[in-house]
Amino acid sequence: MNIYYQLLEVIKVKGAAYLVLLDPDNLPEDKVSRFAKHCEESGVDGFLVGGSLLLNDNLESFLVNLKKVTSLPAIIFPGDVNQISSKADAILYLSVVSGRNPEHLIGKHVLAAPIIKKCGIEPIATGYLLIESGRTTTAQYMSGSLPIPRNKPGIAAATALAAEYLGMKLIYLEAGSGADNPIPNEMVKTVSSLCTVPVVVGGGIKTEVIAKELVENGAKIIVTGNFFEDETNWNRIKDFANAVHFKLPVFV
Repeated sequence: MNIYYQLLEVIKVKGAAYLVLLDPDNLPEDKVSRFAKHCEESGVDGFLVGGSLLLNDNLESFLVNLKKVTSLPAIIFPGDVNQISSKADAILYLSVVSGRNPEHLIGKHVLAAPIIKKCGIEPIATGYLLIESGRTTTAQYMSGSLPIPRNKPGIAAATALAAEYLGMKLIYLEAGSGADNPIPNEMVKTVSSLCTVPVVVGGGIKTEVIAKELVENGAKIIVTGNFFEDETNWNRIKDFANAVHFKLPVFV
């Protein structure tokens, strides 16, 4: 089964899917095995792998180590064209539709397409919307894009709908790594009410309550990232999974 349809099946069965973002720059390779196993045992549905910079140039070895210890899908969340590897299961083929920088609307995609084809991994066309979060995030800075104001759900909804009409399979509302504030519930609800493709929400999700509220307002995939780079927070992963999987009984 391809990864996109696997995600749709998880959403159908569990109500929503829960993905954890792994940044090879921030998660030491000697922790990958323990963390991945813990995530799988805690109910995580898959991993996004990538970062805005990847200074260590270790994506390939990171993915190899990850796939050795887990059967969960590994989906590249690329920050640039050099973040492509045949060791992954799929890649989010991101278009920053909230901005007007042509490099991130089509330019980088032209360079990446032949590489993805050669690698044989599944591209998942994703409309990526940067949303104001209270601070300038790495994604905003690196993409050279202004975020959509957090108090303008209508702009986000119209942009997301345009992305769906262009053929995007996912809509990703991104507050950014280390965001002060998550995506507002009202914005998630407005976008979800217009779009028929799954809405992904990430950035600033620091509690299970926030995750649950986002799902209640229409998010179909929740992504958490740097919150779990702190090992003292690992024991809360199951609580996040339980909050997201509202169709399943809660396990303690």
